[in-house]
Amino acid sequence: MESAEIARRFLRFFEERGHTVVPSASLIAEDPTLLLVNAGMVPFKPYFLGQQKPPYRRAASAQKVVRTLDIDEVGKTTRHASFFQMLGNFSFGDYFKDQAIPFAWELLTRPESEGGFGFPEDRLWATVYLDDDEAADIWRKVGVPQERIQRRDLADNYWHMGVPGPGGPCSEIYYDRGPEYGREGGPIADENRYLEVWNNVFMQYQLSAVRSKIDFDIAGELPAKSVDTGMGLERMAAILQGVDNIYEIDTTYKILDRAADLTKTRYGRDERADVSLRVVADHVRTGVMLVADGVLPSNEGRGYVLRRILRRAIRNLRLLGAGEERYMHELTAVTVDVMGEQYAELRADAPQIHGVIDAEEASFLGTLRTGTAIFDVAAEETKRKGRATLAADQAFQLHDTYGFPIDLTLEMASEQGLQVDEEGFRRLMKEQRDRAKADAASKKTGNADISIFGTLLEKTGKVEFLGYDHVTAEAEVVGLLVDGVSVPAAGTGTAVEVVLNRTPFYAEGGGQLSDQGVIRTGGAEVEIVDVQSPVSGVVVHRGKVRSGEIRVGDQAQAEIDVERRRAISRSHTATHLVHRGFRNALGETAAQAGSENSPGRFRFDFTAAGAVPPSVLRDVEDEVNAVLINDLRVNAFHTSQAEARAMGALALFGEKYGDTVRIVEVGEYSRELCGGTHVASSGQLGLVKVLGEASIGAGVRRVEALVGLDAFRFLARESVLVAQLSEQLKARREELPERIEGIVTRLRAAEKELGALRSAQVLAGAGEMAEKARDLHGVSVVTHRAPDGTSPDDLRKLALDVRGRIPGDRAAVVVVAGVPGDRPVVVAAVNEAGRGRGLKAGRLVGVAAKALGGGGGGKDDVAQGGGVRPEAIGEALAAVEQAIAQTLT
Repeated sequence: MESAEIARRFLRFFEERGHTVVPSASLIAEDPTLLLVNAGMVPFKPYFLGQQKPPYRRAASAQKVVRTLDIDEVGKTTRHASFFQMLGNFSFGDYFKDQAIPFAWELLTRPESEGGFGFPEDRLWATVYLDDDEAADIWRKVGVPQERIQRRDLADNYWHMGVPGPGGPCSEIYYDRGPEYGREGGPIADENRYLEVWNNVFMQYQLSAVRSKIDFDIAGELPAKSVDTGMGLERMAAILQGVDNIYEIDTTYKILDRAADLTKTRYGRDERADVSLRVVADHVRTGVMLVADGVLPSNEGRGYVLRRILRRAIRNLRLLGAGEERYMHELTAVTVDVMGEQYAELRADAPQIHGVIDAEEASFLGTLRTGTAIFDVAAEETKRKGRATLAADQAFQLHDTYGFPIDLTLEMASEQGLQVDEEGFRRLMKEQRDRAKADAASKKTGNADISIFGTLLEKTGKVEFLGYDHVTAEAEVVGLLVDGVSVPAAGTGTAVEVVLNRTPFYAEGGGQLSDQGVIRTGGAEVEIVDVQSPVSGVVVHRGKVRSGEIRVGDQAQAEIDVERRRAISRSHTATHLVHRGFRNALGETAAQAGSENSPGRFRFDFTAAGAVPPSVLRDVEDEVNAVLINDLRVNAFHTSQAEARAMGALALFGEKYGDTVRIVEVGEYSRELCGGTHVASSGQLGLVKVLGEASIGAGVRRVEALVGLDAFRFLARESVLVAQLSEQLKARREELPERIEGIVTRLRAAEKELGALRSAQVLAGAGEMAEKARDLHGVSVVTHRAPDGTSPDDLRKLALDVRGRIPGDRAAVVVVAGVPGDRPVVVAAVNEAGRGRGLKAGRLVGVAAKALGGGGGGKDDVAQGGGVRPEAIGEALAAVEQAIAQTLT
């Protein structure tokens, strides 16, 4: 049974049982916490979390999924894949275990001739959660004997989203592939022999604190129990097609087989070649699906995921002997063909898909030539020196100077028995993969090759940050860069990057803008306007030499702009308070999705299903300002990640933290992981004024607010404005909203009345126009220029009104033109008798619009167009009459 047929049968089965078939969502996740859709239920996540009301009670889908967590294992095993499809049926408060389990059993065991999958009942096993007696009883009722029902613990048979929300036990279905695949004893004995084919998740509990997969608190039962199921299409295809693994099914194997033909290899003959063929087959398919959904190769976010996948495929083709030959176009074509059966858009978009992948292949082949040669030299040198680790500066040079992907360097090093300096890579990988800080990452590196900073770190060690406790510090100048190049000295007027061995300057990060200030040496003064950390452990001060000459080795005095620091610190602490306030108001799903803390103001992004009501904004503002009045102590300390989680400290999703983390807490109100600077007590913020909120993307809202004096000044200006309005309108302040609403209402009514008068005036001459219609070869023709300012809607009404006044048994054409604003508009209307004579409104409008220097069209009975030449309206109407005559003669 082909993969496409498996998907069709699954969806048809559930559609017949009242499910709405939902097309696969794009791989580009709307969930701001995800780069790509990584599970079949992701598009339905807002419904399960209660963020949105589902438009249906039952749904079924075949969802595209990409997972790259285990990308290094792809090809090495026949179990891992980066792209797959999840078939799933979902219930949102509708049916539960008593229907979900029979549905699954019926579809699996029903004969193929009757629309099922034809699994032998005696080869199916079921697992249930330890105490889920209800599910076990249902399995027995559908026909599974007790000895083939096994109970498993939280690690295997319990599911939740990793955050507070719905969760519950799972019940999985396994297929016994036979003794040749392993030992007897059911899934708990051997999951290679007993292959999972279906997972039923029963969401019946509300989880509060979720600390890990197996460590969470249950707040109680959900008011509406739901079902989320998943069946891997590729795994089902392997079973139903009688092959050993997902690389031998109809879709994937055709790509693999073509790759073998192109590289003159044979699958199954050599294990190393087999690994490469599997990588190529999987990655080309994944790449095609990503490009089809709008992902483009880049060095950040999902674009980086795509680039990495395509480049791994290209390199493995070279390992198979492709040399300089370009085979990706051919393999893309095969993929489009085999996957196009399920996703017709692939065939329609094939040219664009080819264009993107062909360009990436051409670019990377050049990179490979240079990078591989340099890597080989570096690896040989490392071995000659008796070392087992490739130096960080060499890996950085490969990546930044020659565009060689870091993961490829790691992979090639592993193949030669070498390791890579992990400290250097950790920073670089974070910089390339972190989509939220991609722009900041490019800003951090400036004009410099990042390998310079890696080398500097290796030579001088980690820069000591003193800024939590000091605003000035004595230090030594250990590095200077001008235009990205290391220099020994820099003179007056030079834009320079200064690296000190210790600094009070805070480098931009964690949403907090950098410090500014001055660095003085015995012979120079440098004004610092930006501070970045391009490599973990290195702080780069950017500025201009105001006087003298600064040299490497100089003793320096570093001093920050204290007022700027205090203002930014107030904003950062306020961000923490607002974050806590929105979580209190909207629930724990209101997770931070970004922020920027600048002097006197801040913005805070968070996840939310829709707009935040003004009442909630007011409540959060009131709550935060109450914290300020209470003047709570702000405390910062370091602890372990495990202890931080146990304390309930909030962490920014997607951030990577070390074993030791810094916690900032404001009394007992707020507690977050944070490396930024803050005030000593909440009262130092003075005042927080929320300006408003708006959407910045699907599921993400942005709040902007002012802090301290900026907030006070804003309110003072608002007060003056209100006083002026009160004076102008002769109303008390509390009466202004009602008074202004009344004025606006009256103004709108007047505009509406004026519009009606204009429309009536335009239409008043319709009867006279119809009576004066010219006869052109037996067709009544009306061409008319309406007064300037007549709206397009009124032009259309006039044309239809005149046409309606001409007797229906007489062929009629009405063409009306006007200039609503600064551009002409033309409307044509042809009655049924006129259309019978071959006259079409769309064609006539096209003729007129061409004369007007524009275009237009529409249906045969009525059409509209326009142009850019209002002075040509007379010419346009004459052209229409000529076209009518040509049609009729």
